[in-house]
Amino acid sequence: MDLLNTLVDKGLRRELPTREEALAVLATSDDDLLDVVAAAGKVRRQWFGRRVKLNYLVNLKSGLCPEDCSYCSQRLGSQADILKYTWLKPDEASQAAAAGLAGGAKRVCLVASGRGPTDRDVDRVSQTIKAIKEQNEGVEVCACLGLLSDGQAERLREAGADAYNHNLNTSESTYGDITTTHTYADRVDTVRKAHAAGLSACSGLIAGMGESDEDLVDVVFSLRELDPDSVPVNFLIPFEGTPLAKEWNLTPQRCLRILAMVRFVCPDVEVRIAGGREVHLRTMQPLALHLANSIFLGDYLTSEGQAGKADLEMIADAGFEVEGADQVTLPEHRSQAGACGDTGGCHEGGGVCGPAPAVAVAGEPRTDLVAVRRRGAGTDLAPNA
Repeated sequence: MDLLNTLVDKGLRRELPTREEALAVLATSDDDLLDVVAAAGKVRRQWFGRRVKLNYLVNLKSGLCPEDCSYCSQRLGSQADILKYTWLKPDEASQAAAAGLAGGAKRVCLVASGRGPTDRDVDRVSQTIKAIKEQNEGVEVCACLGLLSDGQAERLREAGADAYNHNLNTSESTYGDITTTHTYADRVDTVRKAHAAGLSACSGLIAGMGESDEDLVDVVFSLRELDPDSVPVNFLIPFEGTPLAKEWNLTPQRCLRILAMVRFVCPDVEVRIAGGREVHLRTMQPLALHLANSIFLGDYLTSEGQAGKADLEMIADAGFEVEGADQVTLPEHRSQAGACGDTGGCHEGGGVCGPAPAVAVAGEPRTDLVAVRRRGAGTDLAPNA
């Protein structure tokens, strides 16, 4: 296929595809899907080999967010039956992080619901970062605390944070349809603040919210322009009790095409399969490793992921290897140019294959795969890592 040959050549040269080429990837048929994966896989291997970076989420406080993001189970007015708790103490957060690090994660992503941190919150998170780094030599920490005020990114950097995550989520033209309490421009501003402070910028998207192909291409091109080190790709978890609970628009094939498009547009950037991979990719998760070079290990913010042991087995069975703590994630030309050689991405999502799942019917929503997190941070139960 001439399109794929062109995209591979451009990806190996780090050249931006045209919008028409990116749209054409999303429009390919299921018959061509393996060709698309193979082509994008060549670009992935050129810049990242067969390494898979593992990341681990710690939800520092859960629920009760004043923002109205329609996709989020922690939103204002959410009826989702999720865990709700206030800030973890630094030692509690460090203990939670240790489980993921023991499972092979090299980066911890510290997430807190809310519009953005107060200065007191930044102090609290700074203490948590220091506690984690004191107890886990070589660990990298990414913070995800919402919209940043002037000077806060610098303070997090001084405390030892390596990266900051703030996702664009969807295109600028449709952003107002999913959130009204802040703007797309607010999000762009926070990513730029993080970058300017010397933090490794991490920003991604959520697919499956009813957006068009044009919306997906728009947001990925906007991300390319912002030039984050990491682009997490989330697939919407339609939580019951949220406005998007009925939005079951994704198939495994659609998810793979989206990941391939992101890889072609951002060839040398860490692409992470983030929230929702278990729910929407399901048994085709191993194929996605040929497109993305990073995943989360274990559970997510308010939903459960598949067992950490299963993730490690999947990586090995697919012929990939877990990236070691002594390995630099990004290609040399990016890691030398940026403040940090690795990146993180933090976002809502995830699901778990429950016991004896029902037989799937093509096109039927897999509500059985959405499991609210009941273990780990904020509970007395051991975490999944």
